[in-house]
Amino acid sequence: MPNTKSAIKRTRSNAKKQQVNRAVKSRIGTLERQFKEQVASGDKEATQAALKNVASAYDKAAKKGVVHANKAANKKSSLTKLANTLA
Repeated sequence: MPNTKSAIKRTRSNAKKQQVNRAVKSRIGTLERQFKEQVASGDKEATQAALKNVASAYDKAAKKGVVHANKAANKKSSLTKLANTLA
């Protein structure tokens, strides 16, 4: 249990931040799943749109520090390679 006033506040703010980070990661997972569904369907235009959405989400998450910048870059690269298999 936190004993000081600042530690109590830190616990509250950490809990709020944890919820925000979890929501961001969940959104990324959803967008990635939708992207992979588009790849499986074979629709090239929809795949490109989905790739744009998921890449943007990874960039925003990396900017906020939710995911590491290198992880975001690696994921975007691998997803782009996957999208290029339709070409």
